[in-house]
Amino acid sequence: MRLYVYCLVEKIDRLTATIRGISAAPVRLITIEDFQLLVSDFEGDAPPPVTRENVLAHDAVVRTVLNHATPLPFRFGTVPTEAQLRSYITTHRDALEAKLAQVRGCVEMSVKIISDTDETESGWKKDDLSPGTAFLQQKQRELLGSERRAEEAKQVAAWLESQVGEYVRQEDVNLCPTEKLIVAAAHLIAREKIAEYRGRLAEARKTRPELHFLVSGPWPPYSFSNIELEFKTRFGVS
Repeated sequence: MRLYVYCLVEKIDRLTATIRGISAAPVRLITIEDFQLLVSDFEGDAPPPVTRENVLAHDAVVRTVLNHATPLPFRFGTVPTEAQLRSYITTHRDALEAKLAQVRGCVEMSVKIISDTDETESGWKKDDLSPGTAFLQQKQRELLGSERRAEEAKQVAAWLESQVGEYVRQEDVNLCPTEKLIVAAAHLIAREKIAEYRGRLAEARKTRPELHFLVSGPWPPYSFSNIELEFKTRFGVS
């Protein structure tokens, strides 16, 4: 019998309601080395498939405690035996304590920024050029467009940091210069700063009407847990 592990939690003595997780299995609270974890029993050795239903079930369990404490999520599909889980917790106790301290009292906010600028537009007409010349010029425009989009992504990311950086405890920013989605940022925000963060971001958005913003959260700090890779490597869970 394996355990499906959802997250580490703090300051929760018991579950106040029946929670169902992956495969509708009842979720229970266990304690290992003073750490509390939300788990459910799991049949089989292979992890559950990555389906919308399973991913939502995993997230729903993690979010059940978000109003009371900041959970430290495990990677989707973490299914060790109880002995493996205990060994992992014991071996990585210091790292887990440090990670819990890092996210304690915080939530994750997501900001995605989309630019509709077409960096490959040009006044050249293909009809005026030979096929070979048209092909080379198209490739040149694509290259120059990618460079301009990359520079735009860097500038927008720097602008975003300048606008909300004072409220951000930690950030995870990805630049996507080859797509219309040019910046995807995850911000770790103290709970008491959420309203101020949202207000400042709303004001900043008004100054950049050429950009489209997708803002969501608060979420559990998925982008800042970073414990899944250690677990996967140690136990071969994939």
